[in-house]
Amino acid sequence: RIAVARPQRPAAGNPGAGGRQLADETGAGAGEPDFNTDMDVLNYALTLEYLEAAFYAKGNARSLVTGREAEDLRAIGADEQAHVEALTATILKLGGTPVPAPLVDFGDAFKDRDHFLKLSHTFENTGVSAYLGAAGSIKSKDVLQAAAGIYGVEARHAAIIGHLLNLKVDDGVFMGPMEKPKTQAAVLAAVTPFLLEPTGTSGSR
Repeated sequence: RIAVARPQRPAAGNPGAGGRQLADETGAGAGEPDFNTDMDVLNYALTLEYLEAAFYAKGNARSLVTGREAEDLRAIGADEQAHVEALTATILKLGGTPVPAPLVDFGDAFKDRDHFLKLSHTFENTGVSAYLGAAGSIKSKDVLQAAAGIYGVEARHAAIIGHLLNLKVDDGVFMGPMEKPKTQAAVLAAVTPFLLEPTGTSGSR
């Protein structure tokens, strides 16, 4: 089973990055299955977690938020790094090869607090939709259970950020009574503007 170990936490819109906006379409319900194997799902999830972990590492270093907000964002960043580590370990344990971490470019996402939080909210909700969209392709019960565990954490993150942004409860803090899945194509189209060519090492520009 995948054990997601939480790292030690530090003590305690629509502005996007460079005008980028994540796609809103779910793209769900049509065509062939997105993934042939569980390894495909794991590497897909790892790519998304690389993106989120890099986003929080860079954003938290800018001191755009203070007090309890800063504590919350550091905790979320630690969770995303834990997801990277757990997915990487699982891929290796199953005999696969983890995809390399891509270089990333978040444009003006760290211009100020609102830019940071609004893109954070969008990334977290995109992650929720991505995990839900991939769930039906997972064959191993252990992998499915672990993915569901990460999915739940991503949803909690999105709710926390929505609260920090003072969004309304419906379609803000909570995205309706049922989460909406997104296909792999829809998710990758949404996040590709923030990804540069993979280089085998993690980094940012």
